[in-house]
Amino acid sequence: MFSVCVLCFISVCLQIEASCSLRKAVRNDPLLRTKFRFSVPVLQWAGSFSRSAWEQLKNQTPPYGWKGLPVNGMAHLVGLTLSLLNSSHLFGRGLPDRCVRCAVVGNGGILRGSQQGKNIDSHDFVFRMNGAVIRGFEGDVGRKISFYGFTTNTMKNALRMYGTDGFTEIPQSPDIKYIFIPSDLRDYVMMAAAVQGRIVVSGRDKGDRPWKYFGHKQSENFKILHPDFISYVTHSQFLKMNRLEWTHHLYMPSTGALMLLTALHTCDQVSAYGFITRNYAAFSDHYYDSMGRPLMFFANHDLQMESQLWEALHDLLWICA
Repeated sequence: MFSVCVLCFISVCLQIEASCSLRKAVRNDPLLRTKFRFSVPVLQWAGSFSRSAWEQLKNQTPPYGWKGLPVNGMAHLVGLTLSLLNSSHLFGRGLPDRCVRCAVVGNGGILRGSQQGKNIDSHDFVFRMNGAVIRGFEGDVGRKISFYGFTTNTMKNALRMYGTDGFTEIPQSPDIKYIFIPSDLRDYVMMAAAVQGRIVVSGRDKGDRPWKYFGHKQSENFKILHPDFISYVTHSQFLKMNRLEWTHHLYMPSTGALMLLTALHTCDQVSAYGFITRNYAAFSDHYYDSMGRPLMFFANHDLQMESQLWEALHDLLWICA
């Protein structure tokens, strides 16, 4: 068993594969071929909203579709918001054969004392999520942040629960991209307000000023996962289990799992840090816990299943540290 959860994977490129791409290995491996479908869109953007898309997604509840969003409000809220998102990509590649290296940093206690900070910051892009405390832990988790993944609920919970640990504001930088996970209507409402620079006018977050979380950012700083992508990684062989049949209304992948799978489908080389491993009981829940506490399991996520997936991919693909 490795002591620090650091896995290297290769994912989708454009028409010309990068020099470090193992996409060919995915094509040539019978098991990997059954898991990876690079044609599924990762993000929603201006081209995502159409009559045919509405017909396809109107019967699936978030995060797997648009069911429950009023038809008139839907056309205004999602259609208008997505029309402001002019890119279906997380980042520009530059040269098509450039090897894009990404690190996805979880918040697991396994990172405490790991001294992986420099390794993390050496990547082209770094994904973080939820209560991503950096100050005081730079040696273990680095400083760099390119993408911050969250739902409106997990973002607010992180600010409330981990403020005393040092997570007092959402990560800020001019170039950071915020990746919304559309788990609920409130995520579309919050993103619409953030993209347009307006106060939230309805729902649970009515009166919120998005700029107090994200600052005043342009539309290109905001991204939102596609329901088709979340459905694909959840209901395909990545995270599919029989329990989903009776907990479908509760279950969705964890924020960390969705960010790692997002990176796997957008970057060339992906390193994962701070994710659950088989020996999770030896570590505190988070690397920034002032006092050790056990990892908590909840009905809406299946961290054990996710751990088994990372281990399976670890067995199939390259370990980089």
